[in-house]
Amino acid sequence: MSGLYLLDYGAGNVQSLANSLKKLGYQFTWISKPEDFQKATNLIFPGVGSFQSAIGHLQSRGLLEPLREYIKSGKPYFGICIGMQVLFESSAEASLKGLGIIPCPIEGFDDSDKAVPHMGWNAAEVVDPSQSSDGAKPSTHYYFVHSYCAKYNPEKYPEAMSWAYTTTQYGQEIFLSSVRKANVFGTQFHPEKSGEAGLALIDAWLKESPATHTSTPPAPLRTILPKPSHSLTKRIVACMDVRANDQGDLVVTKGDQYDVREKAVTADTAGAVRNLGKPVTLAEKYFEAGADELCLLNITSFRHSPLRDQPMLAVVRAAAERVFVPLTIGGGIKDSVDPDGTPRSAIEVAGAYFRAGADKVSIGSEAVYAVERLRASGWEKGDGTSAIETIAHAYGRQAVVVSIDPKRCYVDPATYQGPYAAELVYGKPDGPEKERGKAWWYQCTVSGGRETRDVSAVELARGVEILGAGEILVNLVDRDGTGLGFDLDLVNLIKRTVKIPVVASSGAGSAQHFVDVFTGTPVEAALAAGIFHREEVKIEDVKRALKEARINVRDP
Repeated sequence: MSGLYLLDYGAGNVQSLANSLKKLGYQFTWISKPEDFQKATNLIFPGVGSFQSAIGHLQSRGLLEPLREYIKSGKPYFGICIGMQVLFESSAEASLKGLGIIPCPIEGFDDSDKAVPHMGWNAAEVVDPSQSSDGAKPSTHYYFVHSYCAKYNPEKYPEAMSWAYTTTQYGQEIFLSSVRKANVFGTQFHPEKSGEAGLALIDAWLKESPATHTSTPPAPLRTILPKPSHSLTKRIVACMDVRANDQGDLVVTKGDQYDVREKAVTADTAGAVRNLGKPVTLAEKYFEAGADELCLLNITSFRHSPLRDQPMLAVVRAAAERVFVPLTIGGGIKDSVDPDGTPRSAIEVAGAYFRAGADKVSIGSEAVYAVERLRASGWEKGDGTSAIETIAHAYGRQAVVVSIDPKRCYVDPATYQGPYAAELVYGKPDGPEKERGKAWWYQCTVSGGRETRDVSAVELARGVEILGAGEILVNLVDRDGTGLGFDLDLVNLIKRTVKIPVVASSGAGSAQHFVDVFTGTPVEAALAAGIFHREEVKIEDVKRALKEARINVRDP
């Protein structure tokens, strides 16, 4: 489509939308200077990150006023996430004003009854189904990741609410998940990360004629009452540990307690890196099977110099061109120094992965060190230098995942009076025999589980939330590769500690284990690796079991 332009304000993963457009067969041009707005006949603003960063970057590049004039011109505009939020008067996230086209503010979610950020697949309910012409269907699930929203309030903001195209409920709050009037369409969700439903929505909007864009009547104002529960689904995450084998090829591997070498089987495989497939091939397979998110963890030696790891960056680019659900990248997201002495900051590494197509980055050992410093300072606030803080400030907390890798630390339940007494978990009388009569706390590790630190998993969770992490991935070294199921005690400990989303990991051996973790804990997502790679359990099996247990999941 000639005249289609994309606006990149300079932060976050906008490559995903570019990949979606290429998948759909559209050509486009990036807005690079103010004059480009005059050339555009259709404009899409895909925004991730913070409201402050978006407005600040647009102002500094001289793009804010040309953007306002473009929208006023009547030409079609599609704003995604921040691209929708900038249409409003202001945001509680920053002191800067928005474009003021929609006369109400963006506000923060109430976290008293739910995790914030709002992260995952939720239903977008069309306010007036008779006016749906862009592919949106009643109760379609799309991918959301945000901490701020335009709350649905017709009494207080009747003019603004006339823009409402779809609404979504999270907890007991209802917000505008998309807006539509005249030439303007905006979504709080990310269609480029919403699988086939999102691709269909983008395609339908681009196929509309200019006349259709400018003739949509406002949605009718009506009272929408909260339902007993929201439609946010439980997420199933497929994880791939990626490393170079002894021949230098990148493969997906999996270890038992993090040992990825084959045991003695044959003369050819003894000691070799376990090879469970090619990362891009598996990523595409899991996307087609209905995985709600994908995670690629770089465990190669290149994690010490990630920006020189062109093969891993190439894997991310290739995967992002084939999968249209969120993609998390981990490994080497830290301040480092290249072999030639060039310093590399964590935010520089994260930026490279975001530009390659990642949506979130996962931080492990560096998070432990940052929380140790935070604890030493009295738990008030970070020093502003950690990878968590710098990346969250630039890209938004929703872009930062912290991976916790603890081990059980057993103590005498009768005599232990140490600093983690309040965090002790006790073996159940009817539990595994080796746990009966015992007690333990969860001690964090670094360096791939090889070194313990005097920090508990509870302390780490509490600390990373203070520093600005948007999600926590809870592993357990003791359970990794065992197939014994998720450690529900650990997951519940972390969920009671934080108000950000949590992903359960380590130990899944059957579809029933996913049912157990979602019925036994309030966790938002669960992750598995080896059982998917070896096809011992398929993603379809997991979702079928969850549906049979009346647990809300997304259909592929």
